[in-house]
Amino acid sequence: MTAQIDEDVLMSFVFRAVDEVGATLNAALVVLGDKLGYYRALADGGALTPAELAERTGTALPYAREWLNAQAAGSFVRYEPDTGRYVLPAEHAVALTDESSPAFLPGLFQIALGTVADSQRVVEAARDDAGVGWHEHNGDVHDGCERFFRPSYLAYLVDAWLPAAGVADKLREGARVADIGCGHGASTILMAEGYPSSTFVGSDYHAASIDVARQRAAAAGVSDRATFEVTSAQHLGDEAYDVVTTFDALHDMGDPVGAARHVHHMLADDGVWMIVEPMAGDRVEDNLTPVGRAYYGFS
Repeated sequence: MTAQIDEDVLMSFVFRAVDEVGATLNAALVVLGDKLGYYRALADGGALTPAELAERTGTALPYAREWLNAQAAGSFVRYEPDTGRYVLPAEHAVALTDESSPAFLPGLFQIALGTVADSQRVVEAARDDAGVGWHEHNGDVHDGCERFFRPSYLAYLVDAWLPAAGVADKLREGARVADIGCGHGASTILMAEGYPSSTFVGSDYHAASIDVARQRAAAAGVSDRATFEVTSAQHLGDEAYDVVTTFDALHDMGDPVGAARHVHHMLADDGVWMIVEPMAGDRVEDNLTPVGRAYYGFS
């Protein structure tokens, strides 16, 4: 028996799908606006015309005009018909230009855009019952990941999270710390800056990320107490560590249980493993939300 089609429901879904396409394209437009300095120019310049935005950023007028119109249609900026100018609301400016704010968003869009760009790899992996390694992703995934998570680490890691984990005194006195899955080293370097009496070993199997981490540590002046190794979570050395940290990385590992066993082996008798992970529900129905949708999509 053929199901009866409700035309109103059908068309409602079609229009929702059009909105989805616009949102997909907007991920690229947010990254474009971030890279070309459009958001920064709007934050600094107030209400601007497309020509003024193009002039301030040294870009071509047609791109600035269409970008502004797309941003206005998506309510990222506000259009003023009487003047033909576009305004970035102050609250949006924080989220789109302030890299020290935990609300900073361009990194999240950069990760999403990079993930979508790698979608053909996922098609092939699904057919082959295989995985897609972190090293196989493009640079927008790696750079966006750090840009998205670093503001929260900057705001909370040293002043809130480590004290809440009960390890602040250990770190002030001088502890040996392993930061597993450190990526570009943002978390490792922040800890090294906050606790100069401790020593830190950041590790990641992605060699290109470790190269960046070493450069960042040298620039921050903490290379004497923050070193970095190219190794997997299961193969970091057997030294006893007072504190082990894993920030937003355990869920991405190919064998998180194996990694946990190795961490247990690495810890000193009174050692602490601090794990920061996205919060999700245990049941599917608990995650059928906008945040859950993003988690499933990235997964």
